[in-house]
Amino acid sequence: MIGNTKSMFMVLGTLMGLSACQRVAQEPAKEPLPNIVYILADDLGYGDVTAYNPQGKIATPNIDQLAREGMRFTDAHSGSAVCSPTRYGILTGRYAWRSSLQQGVTWSYDPPLIPESRLTVASFLKSKGYRTGCVGKWHLGLGWSKDSEGHEVLTAPITGGPNQLGFDYFYGISASLDIPPYIYIENNRSTSMQIDTQEAHGGKAFIRKGPRGADFVPEEVLPNLTRKAVGFIEQHGHDSVPFFLYFPMTAPHTPILPGPDFQGQSRTNAYGDFVLMVDNMVGQIRQALEAQGLLDRTLILFTSDNGCSPMADFPELDSLGHHPSYIYRGAKADIYEGGHRIPFIARWPGHIPAGSIARSTTCLTDLLATCAEIVQDSLPSTAGEDSYSLMPLFREDSAAYQRGATVHHSIEGCFAVRQGRWKAVFCGGSGGWSHPTTAEVLADSLPRVQLFDLVKDPSEKNNLALEYTNIVTQLQGLLNQYVSTGRSTPGLKEENDVPVEIYKY
Repeated sequence: MIGNTKSMFMVLGTLMGLSACQRVAQEPAKEPLPNIVYILADDLGYGDVTAYNPQGKIATPNIDQLAREGMRFTDAHSGSAVCSPTRYGILTGRYAWRSSLQQGVTWSYDPPLIPESRLTVASFLKSKGYRTGCVGKWHLGLGWSKDSEGHEVLTAPITGGPNQLGFDYFYGISASLDIPPYIYIENNRSTSMQIDTQEAHGGKAFIRKGPRGADFVPEEVLPNLTRKAVGFIEQHGHDSVPFFLYFPMTAPHTPILPGPDFQGQSRTNAYGDFVLMVDNMVGQIRQALEAQGLLDRTLILFTSDNGCSPMADFPELDSLGHHPSYIYRGAKADIYEGGHRIPFIARWPGHIPAGSIARSTTCLTDLLATCAEIVQDSLPSTAGEDSYSLMPLFREDSAAYQRGATVHHSIEGCFAVRQGRWKAVFCGGSGGWSHPTTAEVLADSLPRVQLFDLVKDPSEKNNLALEYTNIVTQLQGLLNQYVSTGRSTPGLKEENDVPVEIYKY
């Protein structure tokens, strides 16, 4: 009897062992992490992409293809209506008005805006095994070397840039293509030891006078940067680890310099031709991924840092039936929708349904939290204070997307809060370059608060602040809370870098 019992236990043990082996065999292999390519156009309007504006006069077939193959976000917003603060938000997951940059942008020789102690998308992904590269326009300040008299030495080592913030590789320019110095920087040094002078130009080819590297030709910058971005993809396409490529383009920002193959092709103006060139460069990135067999293993994100600039010549384009801001009021720099509502497209086969649309209000600060969910990790309380993961929206589960409200910011530091259909603006005009300007508001004693119902009035024509004072009070309280707690996401209270002044006048 004892022997039979022992045999029975041996059989049961064998069966249990086989069952355990079967369970292990049946568990799906862990899916490899995707490559991530983030393409950031410079001053491209919501209405400049055909997928968003079918009546537009500028064809964007490559960007439209990404939209057909992925998800188009119809209510996406840059963190600011101008570039430097938006770029800060993309990389840190934090509104830039929490930093020392309370209005405007960083300038030629401004120091680094992002301290090396702050977690960025690049440093986070690098810690998870990603190769990280930045190719393009930085515009977040740099640590320039100086001589004994305090003058910048452009051929000396540079600190406080992409390499110090998590990027393994950097090739690009320090700021916008119309802001000196005009030098290529590879990692921490200029690529040219000979410095010439770039003369100033006006009109659509606007560029300021300043020092220029001997190898720097403004007309060649966009295609050159694209070649470098393609080269990064080719170099790391077959690595055993995934890569993150941040590709902040220099166009269609001024100087508006379409290449010979694009001049006159849009049948609009030079700006329209430049948008065609931007679209072509997007296509080259896609083709590079396809050539390396990486297209379906890569999350591609395409967007713009703010709305279209008036330098595109809105009256000229309007006369041709093209509206860069689509139905929205204002343009780059403004607190109105045309300043910060931007195209945003995500493509990731198997994770994002082709031809899908996300209508939730999103912000470009959401990249860091999205990356954290992709790698199945959480962020520390001191990082991504205004970042919400877009993964629920990728799965078409808008109810699970946690962003409750979004803060908008203009070039003059004007604030607005968007929650659902309501947008409260805490200044009397555009807060930027469009009418009414701040000077006009003060001269005409216009109301200092604006409230718009973006469902009924997407063009922001009717100020309802006096009619719905309770909504204004509610949104005002929410903004005060976001400022005082140092974050808009759940978590421990954090400190802003400087005191934040909400009301400018």
